[in-house]
Amino acid sequence: MDEDYDCIVLGTGLKECILSGVLSVDGKKVLHMDRNNYYGGSCASLNLDQLYEKYKPEDKPLQTLGATKKYNVDLIPKFIMASGILVKILLHTDVTKYLEFKVVDGSYVFKGGKIHKVPASDSEALRSDLMGLFEKRRAQNFFKFIQNYDVNNPKTHSGFPTLKDVKMRQIFQHFGLVDDTIDFIGHSLALHRDDTYLDQPAQLTVDKCRLYAESLSRFGKSPYIYPLYGLGELPQGFARLSAIYGGTYMLNKPFEGVVFNEQGQVSGVKSEGETAKCKFVVADPSYFPKKVKKTGQVVRAICVLGAPIPNTNNSASCQIIIPQKEAKRGSDIYISIVSSTHNVCDNGKFVATVATTVETQNPAQELDVGLKLLGPILEKFISIEDTYEPIDDGTKDQIFISSSYDATSHFETTCEDVLEIYKRITGKELDLTPKNK
Repeated sequence: MDEDYDCIVLGTGLKECILSGVLSVDGKKVLHMDRNNYYGGSCASLNLDQLYEKYKPEDKPLQTLGATKKYNVDLIPKFIMASGILVKILLHTDVTKYLEFKVVDGSYVFKGGKIHKVPASDSEALRSDLMGLFEKRRAQNFFKFIQNYDVNNPKTHSGFPTLKDVKMRQIFQHFGLVDDTIDFIGHSLALHRDDTYLDQPAQLTVDKCRLYAESLSRFGKSPYIYPLYGLGELPQGFARLSAIYGGTYMLNKPFEGVVFNEQGQVSGVKSEGETAKCKFVVADPSYFPKKVKKTGQVVRAICVLGAPIPNTNNSASCQIIIPQKEAKRGSDIYISIVSSTHNVCDNGKFVATVATTVETQNPAQELDVGLKLLGPILEKFISIEDTYEPIDDGTKDQIFISSSYDATSHFETTCEDVLEIYKRITGKELDLTPKNK
């Protein structure tokens, strides 16, 4: 640790590993430390023994679950949007060569007491059982508008000025869509977490719907992909990238604080009596508890099943979103399931996770509406995690802290945070154009 570094990264969560990788590619000299002895931090993938040790230390793994080493269970399960930010980062950095992906079988929404496939195009809207005949026609017109909208062609604007000058609520009213249809479009296609988007510029939601449709068109089954052997492979992929570009990794390395220069900016990180000098620090919230504020809690139930989720066409992997109104809550409930086909559990087993933002004094009970959809549950692990965000942008003291992972079952919000931190560090947008082969 006697060298000087441009950047010291604390924690090996996905956000920190992405930033370590892209900063190394940018030519920064990076030291990456973690107090844990494994990669992934709060978004690691654990085998069955590790899962019991973390959540049920007094119990031993049930023999009916199979071989413990065949499990790679994500602590924070999320799917990857096929045309989303994370895929662009993976392609730009060439980390894809370290990973292998499978397409997620389906994307569903829970409405009216039933699980429905999410329509994402005008033709799918016509076939959907989510809507009546007349509403299908209105939804079809809405999807055509989204697919054909061209900011430079006023003929595609349906009489509106640019979408930056009109609220999403007005767009829905223009097409005469009812509340149920608006609900699944806003929450299952645009993936908004609450209804505040209705009074924001329509461009935001239209872009999100187009991203969903573009991602869906890549593979047909769903807009999502998922890495074999679990999400823990992602941080390790970016760690390899950083190492190729000269990054240094130290696991099981205690953090003993930072030192500042006369200007009040961080100038080094202390560990085991030594100080490594640096120009700036990137860290997850757990390393700087006095520099973050609590934003809430997320409750998750990791469940091992012996069969696919009922009414999902026997999908080996899928996402189900229960919109807030359907669950009579203020925030959505997210369900994701993967299986032995993804090398994350023993043969014939499935790993489903139900997650939501905590709203009551009984967080576990808030998952009931989602847990009831899973069918028989062989084993269940409940976690309630506090969520944090930094109290400042880090530019003053050059300590840049990520936000905690939310309840969503996709990576879009995660990557938006990464892009924001990168911009605060460098003063520029992260280049997401694929590298030339």
